Amino acid sequence: SAAKLQMHREGAVLVLTISNPAARNTVNPSIYRAAAKAIRATSGFRTVRAIVLTGEGEHFCVGGDLRRLVRQRKLPQAEQMAHSDALNEWVMAMQEAPQPVIAAVEGTAAGSGFSLCLACDLIVAAEDAEFVMSNVNFGLSIDGGGTDSLARSLPPQAVIEILLGGSVQHARRLHDWGVVNRVVPRGTAYATALAWAQKLAQGAFDVQARIKELVHSARGRSRREQLDAERGVLVESLYSDESGKRIKEFLAARKKG
Repeated sequence: SAAKLQMHREGAVLVLTISNPAARNTVNPSIYRAAAKAIRATSGFRTVRAIVLTGEGEHFCVGGDLRRLVRQRKLPQAEQMAHSDALNEWVMAMQEAPQPVIAAVEGTAAGSGFSLCLACDLIVAAEDAEFVMSNVNFGLSIDGGGTDSLARSLPPQAVIEILLGGSVQHARRLHDWGVVNRVVPRGTAYATALAWAQKLAQGAFDVQARIKELVHSARGRSRREQLDAERGVLVESLYSDESGKRIKEFLAARKKG
């Protein structure tokens, strides 16, 4: 698809924009690789003090392209493993970056798009933003660290409700739970995130990096182990008949609608 990752600097802040507005910023493996590469390259530059991740236009990101996944089912599983690894590398790059990473969310964050904003250190969301893990509706499991991020933030009951129901979670509810940091008027998520990033960019770089590292290392199962576990279940679910049937039904209905 025409999806690409745009990068620009706002002073000491690196802004990464998922750009595929016609498809609500659907992502693909080339974007995963570009994002991971950009963040890894930046980690050595002390001139970049904070990172903002956002989507172009009205939405943050609705996750992977179902049509690509349908095609993928006819190709070797090893290839999907590699695509999942590329997404996981992006998630790890954000966690391991010394800079704080802020997600600016307008509109919808769905599937791996929801996982990607959860993988950021901080989340600014528009008051009408919607977060959803609809994967289960397509007979697919979760990827991009969604199970990991949510299980670190919330009790299992809340996580299982979100992931099994596949229903929309509103910014306000996630804010009440402490998952979303700031809820702002529609259309202002990016400006708010950028201003916050500029402020953090003035902080003590090394200390901030060490504090972030301490927070992320204060847990039992490693994110890598969880990402590997997620990848296995995702690939298994993608190649199942159930998923093939559900995605096909959804795409056919969408075409009619």
